[in-house]
Amino acid sequence: METEDRLIRTEYSEIMQKSYIDYAMSVIVARALPDVRDGLKPVQRRTLYDMYELGIRYDKPYRKSARIVGDTMGKYHPHGDSSIYESLVVMAQDFKKGMPLVDGHGNFGSIEGDGAAAMRYTEARLQKITQEAYLADLDKNVVDFVPNFDETEKEPEVLPVKVPNILINGAEGIAVGMATSIPPHNFAEVIDGVKAYMKDPDINTQQMMEYIKGPDFPTGGIVTNQDELLSIYSTGVGKIKVRGKVEIEQMKGGKEAIVITEIPYTMIGAGIGKFLNDVYALVETKKTNDIVDISNQSSKEGIRIVIELRKGADAQNLCNLLYKKTKLEDTFGVNMLAVADGKPETMGLVPMIRHHVNFQYELATRKYTTLLEKELEKKEIQEGLIRACDVIDLIIEILRGSKNVKDAKACLTTGDTSNIKFKHKESEKDAKQLCFTERQATAILEMRLYKLIGLEIEALLKEHQSTLDAIAQYEKILGSRAVMAKTIMKELDAYKKEYARERRTVIDNVEEAVFEEQKIPEMDVVFLMDRFGYAKTIDVPAYERNREAADSENRYVLTCKNTDKICIFTNTGNMHLLKVSDIPFGKFRDKGKPIDNLSNYDSSNEQFVYLDAMEHIKTQKLIFGTKQSMLKLVDGAEFDVGKRTTAATKLAEDDELLIVSPIEAGGSLVMESEKSVFLRISIDTVPEKKKGAIGVRGMRLMPGDHLVAIYYLGTESNETLFGGKDKNVALNRLHICNRDTKGVKR
Repeated sequence: METEDRLIRTEYSEIMQKSYIDYAMSVIVARALPDVRDGLKPVQRRTLYDMYELGIRYDKPYRKSARIVGDTMGKYHPHGDSSIYESLVVMAQDFKKGMPLVDGHGNFGSIEGDGAAAMRYTEARLQKITQEAYLADLDKNVVDFVPNFDETEKEPEVLPVKVPNILINGAEGIAVGMATSIPPHNFAEVIDGVKAYMKDPDINTQQMMEYIKGPDFPTGGIVTNQDELLSIYSTGVGKIKVRGKVEIEQMKGGKEAIVITEIPYTMIGAGIGKFLNDVYALVETKKTNDIVDISNQSSKEGIRIVIELRKGADAQNLCNLLYKKTKLEDTFGVNMLAVADGKPETMGLVPMIRHHVNFQYELATRKYTTLLEKELEKKEIQEGLIRACDVIDLIIEILRGSKNVKDAKACLTTGDTSNIKFKHKESEKDAKQLCFTERQATAILEMRLYKLIGLEIEALLKEHQSTLDAIAQYEKILGSRAVMAKTIMKELDAYKKEYARERRTVIDNVEEAVFEEQKIPEMDVVFLMDRFGYAKTIDVPAYERNREAADSENRYVLTCKNTDKICIFTNTGNMHLLKVSDIPFGKFRDKGKPIDNLSNYDSSNEQFVYLDAMEHIKTQKLIFGTKQSMLKLVDGAEFDVGKRTTAATKLAEDDELLIVSPIEAGGSLVMESEKSVFLRISIDTVPEKKKGAIGVRGMRLMPGDHLVAIYYLGTESNETLFGGKDKNVALNRLHICNRDTKGVKR
């Protein structure tokens, strides 16, 4: 019998939406964001648990990182080995983590961005703090265990972390539609904050910040916006401004040097190399002439970047320049996002600590409940053994008269003597009175004879008393939240005593850096750009000496001020601004620099239409003409803007700019089309428009035709100008016609 296929009709967009939401939540919860309870992402949690399972403890030998990565990938984390190894490396880097969780042996990278060696070369083991405060008590049923990806192993849903790791080590991660960025904090301060919350659950953010002053980056530095931290820690969102630590040292010959001994946390890695390049760029672009040399003398002892200054330089002003123009002062974006109760949530400082403390109470409750159950079991067995010692002769007689263990156990637990032979009737009578529990009977049957020695019985009585004391202690902890809080705080104090360290980052309010730019003496220079796009400036006397060669070898030659800007108009309708001071100034035979590197001009997509100095342009009227014959006049003052690139005109689709030229009243304009149609009109018929306008039609083009050239004819030009494909059309002999007419075929 054939079965009909079941077709389920549904909207495609609904399937896509549901599938994408499922994917997004999977990335958010199971990959990119940390859990607020242990402050770990799944890959970090699984790596640490695997090391714990492999027995790679802090007091045991190091093991190959490849072994750890392979085991983690095979058992718990079915993703790429690179993600597992990268998480292992980061957890071992003391310049990234406030409290490293892994003790790395070998090349685990450097603060300057050097990558770690391959996993086959490096070794690792757990740090002592990780073992004591992150992985202890896993055998006491303190957290739930869930099946791994193939349900062959069990892994902890969350690690029983006893310190607020999410604040101590911070976190960063990019999920789908959201990202987290939590700065690291000082271990001792965070412990004090947790204790303060446990004493007063109604504590507010301002009160909490008396204990947790602000972030404590492992790289040190200075937080410069202390007044904004309250808002950041209240909302969980904001920007922390961080500066590097700078010292000014005296050198030989009366010179000074700026020495950077601490860098902003955001400069870790490639940021140091970029900082050095940015300083080089300041010198090359002549933003400062005070820097003589820069060297990176950093080593294992710490960061040391030395910037040597010329004699008489203003070191403080130069520091301000570095703060303004480089990453020596940077912003750390805070977004305290974590997974809480199975969903992502942005939290302030107090809510994060609240979640941590609630988790600690849960851990403590489960821990001491498990310990109490074990002690009660011990108590039951100990009481049975003590009672057994008092009637040991009777028990021996029962055992000797029994045929098997089952009969002996039945007699001990229920007083059943039917299958046991006794030597004395009194013994049988006493045996019927026995009522040991199942657990006690098993312990009695397994008891060794040496336990009957007097000293062993005394030891048993002492052990029983210590068990009773432990039961009383655990019941007291479980019966009173105040006692439990005291127990948790006592443990926190022990961690603080052993692992606390001095704060590295200074928290302060610092005024914004103000750099007083040294004014360049104004002078006339000549801008030269050759046909390959290499530009430079030279002084006027040098140009006068080489005028003939300069004019013949260069595409553009113009005189301007060294404080001016060059305006570059392109066929795409853009205008690129270039400061003359940014153009290399030198000798006539110097090569110069490509215009692409000096400005936003892109020679692969754009072509030059017109180039001139801003000082000249802003005092003139400019004519704009396009391929589709759109014309307009624009006041040059409109182009005196601050942007490096701006739209000089509005273009229709598939249109491009053909001409930009300064004009004077009374001149004329000749348009030439692809089909050799010419039209000459008076400039006075072209209206003045704003730069954002598209303009008016200059010549009525035939279908499929377009302009290939537009010529501007001034009023004082007596020379005959020729145009057209064969240069045989005398442009200034054409009759002046009305604008927006068809023109004349030539």
